[in-house]
Amino acid sequence: MHTVVVGTSGVTASDVLAVARGGARVELSGEAVAALAGARRIVDALAAKPEPVYGVSTGFGALATRHISQELRAQLQRNIVRSHAAGLGPRVEREVVRALMFLRLKTVCSGHTGVRPEVAQTMADVLNAGITPVVHEYGSLGCSGDLAPLSHCALTLMGEGEAEGPDGVVRAAGELLAEAGIKPVELREKEGLALLNGTDGMLGMLVMALADLDMLYKSADVTAALSLEALLGTDKVLAPELHAIRPHPGQGASAANMLAVLKGSELTGHHQDDAPRVQDAYSVRCAPQVAGAGRDTIAHARVVAERELASAVDNPVVLPDGRVESNGNFHGAPVAYVLDFLAIAVADLASIAERRTDRLLDKNRSHGLPPFLADDAGVDSGLMIAQYTQAALVSEMKRLAVPASADSIPSSAMQEDHVSMGWSAARKLRTAVDNLARVVAIELYAATRAIQLREGLTPAPASQAVIEAVRAAGVEGPGPDRFLAPDLAAADAFVRGGNVVAAVETVTGPLQ
Repeated sequence: MHTVVVGTSGVTASDVLAVARGGARVELSGEAVAALAGARRIVDALAAKPEPVYGVSTGFGALATRHISQELRAQLQRNIVRSHAAGLGPRVEREVVRALMFLRLKTVCSGHTGVRPEVAQTMADVLNAGITPVVHEYGSLGCSGDLAPLSHCALTLMGEGEAEGPDGVVRAAGELLAEAGIKPVELREKEGLALLNGTDGMLGMLVMALADLDMLYKSADVTAALSLEALLGTDKVLAPELHAIRPHPGQGASAANMLAVLKGSELTGHHQDDAPRVQDAYSVRCAPQVAGAGRDTIAHARVVAERELASAVDNPVVLPDGRVESNGNFHGAPVAYVLDFLAIAVADLASIAERRTDRLLDKNRSHGLPPFLADDAGVDSGLMIAQYTQAALVSEMKRLAVPASADSIPSSAMQEDHVSMGWSAARKLRTAVDNLARVVAIELYAATRAIQLREGLTPAPASQAVIEAVRAAGVEGPGPDRFLAPDLAAADAFVRGGNVVAAVETVTGPLQ
């Protein structure tokens, strides 16, 4: 099994994906163990002094003014975890919780948190045992980090609360730890706070969204090219010299992908046939500009994610010179903004894809295709309601594009009076990304059917490769009306599996 070694300098996106989705094992480097021990010595020294230090010998948040005596500090750390584990609503996905735990471990191993090595090792042991704390949808405001979600994870380390075992059954966390031979941790000064104060949930969801969008944007370039082909559009607008004079990198990459898909097609360039056109509609002609803007947004989001993956997010932090200082690095604004930016880009990509699908189905704009791509229009409705489904998805995505990070709601008796709402931004982006796959699948379904209805004209070899692959996957082609939902579900699974890109790349080589 693949193993990810966590050191002091952060982790990579591929590390997160390996642990969250691939079930990779986690190990602590010797460097990390030494840094953990060194920082802990600083915390222990401060804990022994009479002067109050936030997070070590004081209360938290609005209660930070109270000095806590030594005999109450272990109880203080247990209490912060128990009281902050206050989430409600449905459970979040296993991969999200594993990313959340792994990223918190990443910060703990930086040597800036003051957590003992044995606590970090327990975090790794829980991940390696396949134990997944029950974390709920609601509870994080994205400031002081993802407090409630991280608290539910910390609760499991203490042997309390509920968790999902490797068999997928939710049971008492204490039982699962015992079966795995893991001793529950007894938290000491600062450790409870250090386990809660991070942007790890929103960051984990950002990393996974970026991975999904890399594939989906390539898939959307392919389906846009298929729609252009089915509509007898021109590929001249994709010429590299045109995109070179407006040098947005994403736009150039998207145009190049579409051009590669369309190479060798007999369907493109029929503007001057029976129904002459000077230009294609915006949804066809401007596909690279819209998808490209989204690609550039993804590139910016990836830079933010990389910076955050290299960060130690905690409050207070232990500095190399021995100081333990309060800070605001737990604020989720940098991550929240890009999560919201991505939701906007994803909604717009879905919107333009839906417009192309609608054009394929409208006999007045499809340049010779049958109404709704039906076999016997009137008797058959064809893909009429498939486009309704696509429109409903796009409409929801437009609502999900309303930024969460523009909101703030004060908490903790006005001590935490400006929050990021980054967790909420991440949760709605996950829904938007899910919906984008469905929207792309419906365009794929319509475009492949439309191309097959252009009898006498041979599609591009790459297009033909997609058509053959999707048909082999159980997605049927043109014909009389049938139960459509299974076909659409199969198309959705085809897209999510990366099969659109894989089929094209057998002909074109790697897409950009």
